[in-house]
Amino acid sequence: MDLLRALQLLLIPIIYLMFATVSFGQYKAGDVWIEPYVFENSSHQKVEAEFGRLYVPENRNNPRSRLIELAFIRFKSTSPNPGAPIIYLAGGPGNSGISSAKGSRFPLFMAMREFGDVIALDQRGVGLSKPNLECHETLEDFPLDQVPTRDLFIRLTREKAHQCAEYWRNQGTDLSGYNTNESADDLEALRKALDATKINLWAISYGTHLALTTIRRHEGSIDHAILAGVEGPDHTLKLPSKVQQALVDIDRLVHADSGLSRGIPDFLGLMKGVLDRLEREPVIVEVPVSNAKQKVVVSKFVMQYLTASTIGTGDTMAFPMLYYRASRGDFYLIAGYWLDELRSGIGSAMSFMMDCSSGASPKRRQRIEREARTTLLGNAADLVYPDVCNVWGNPDLGSSFRKPIRSNIPVLFISGTLDGRTPISNAEEVRKGFSHSTHLIIEGAWHGDPLFLSSPKIRDVMLEFLRGAPISNTRIKLAPLQFVSLGPHQGN
Repeated sequence: MDLLRALQLLLIPIIYLMFATVSFGQYKAGDVWIEPYVFENSSHQKVEAEFGRLYVPENRNNPRSRLIELAFIRFKSTSPNPGAPIIYLAGGPGNSGISSAKGSRFPLFMAMREFGDVIALDQRGVGLSKPNLECHETLEDFPLDQVPTRDLFIRLTREKAHQCAEYWRNQGTDLSGYNTNESADDLEALRKALDATKINLWAISYGTHLALTTIRRHEGSIDHAILAGVEGPDHTLKLPSKVQQALVDIDRLVHADSGLSRGIPDFLGLMKGVLDRLEREPVIVEVPVSNAKQKVVVSKFVMQYLTASTIGTGDTMAFPMLYYRASRGDFYLIAGYWLDELRSGIGSAMSFMMDCSSGASPKRRQRIEREARTTLLGNAADLVYPDVCNVWGNPDLGSSFRKPIRSNIPVLFISGTLDGRTPISNAEEVRKGFSHSTHLIIEGAWHGDPLFLSSPKIRDVMLEFLRGAPISNTRIKLAPLQFVSLGPHQGN
C-alpha cells in the first residue's frame, strides 16, 4: 500500500500537467469563456456581473502563433431591449479597464447600462489578461551623485528596457504582436464572440487611439463612439508648442488668482528663471532615506522632466507652489518627486510596444525638433520616445497607420481646455474626418477623470448622445482651479 500511495503521489502532478495542456488546447482563436462574477469596486460596493476570457492569437501575422487571454468584466444592461454593447478602452497605453471600473468611474459604468451591456476590457498585455507584460525594472540605481541629464536618463532607461524585453522574449512572448492594429482586431474578435451585430466604443486617452484604429479597420462593426482626451493616429508624440500653451494657460490662471498673483506676478518668467538657474548650477538636496540622508542632484533636466510628465493632470495645481519655492532655493519636494520617479517601474512591455509601433510621421518629428528649441520644457514630454524604440525592434506600423480617418459613425469628442497631453486641437484635427460628430469642451478640465467626472452635465451629454437625443451642452464651464498654497511666504 505504501508503494501504491507513492506511485499515486508521483503521478498526480504528471496527470495535472496533462490535463492542463489538454484543457488549454481545447480553446481556439475566437473562443470565449464567461462565468457569473460578483464585482466589487474600491468602495466595497458589489454588483452582479460576469467575468470573461477571450482567446486570440498573439500575432495574427504568424499562422503558428500561440493564443493569449484577454480578460473582461461584463455588466449586464438594465434595459429590457438593450442596444449594442459598450466597450470601455482605458488609456496609457497599459492601464486596466477593469481597474477603471473599480474606481471613481464606477457610477458612470452603472449609468451606461441603460443602453446595453457595459464591458470593462483589459487590453492585451495588461491587467488580468495573460500574459501581463509588466516590466519589473526600475531606475533605483540611477547615480544620484551625478548631474541628471537627458542622455544619461535615456541610456539607463534603454538598459532597463532591454532587460525587460529579453525577459519576455525568453518567456516565449512574441512582442511584435503587441500593437494597436492587433488590439483593434481583438475588439472585432470580442464582438463576434459575444454574437453582437455592432459595438459601441467608450474610450479615453490612448484608448481613443485604439478606438480610432478600430473604426479604420472595422467601421461596419461600430455603432457609436465616445472619445475623451483624443489621441489621433499621429498624436503619439506630444508637440512642445501644445505643452507650452498649457503653461501659458496656467500663467493666465495664476494671474487671475488674487492670492497667487501677489507672490507670482509672472509665472512663465518664474519658470524660466528657475530653469536658467539650474542650467548654470544644479542644486544638491539632502533627502531622508532609510534613516539616513541621501544627497540628490536636481538639474534643469529633472525640473523639465517632472513638469512635462505631469502637465495637463491634477498635479498641475502644484506647479506654482513648486516653482515659487524653487525660486527661493527650496528644491526639497522636487528631489523627493525625482526619487519617487526613479523608484517606480519603467512601465510595461505592452506600453513600449504600443507607442513605438504607432510612432510619428517625419513631418511631426521635424515639428517637435523645431518647437523644442523655443519652448520652456523642450521635448521633455516625449521622453523616452523614440530614443528607446530600437530596443524593442523598431516596430513602427508605417505611414498608412497614421493617415487621417474618415467615417460616418456618430462620435462624441470630449476635450478639456487645460489638458496639455491631449489638447482640444487633437480632437478638432481628427473630427475633420467625421461627418457626424459633436465636440464637448470642458472649460477648466485637465486630462483624466475631469473629462468624465468634473460635472454631472458631462454624464448627461454622454447619455443624450447614446440615446440619439439633441445634445444640451457643447461647452461646460467648471469652477476656477484651486491651486496649492505657496506657503508661509505667499505675497511677500
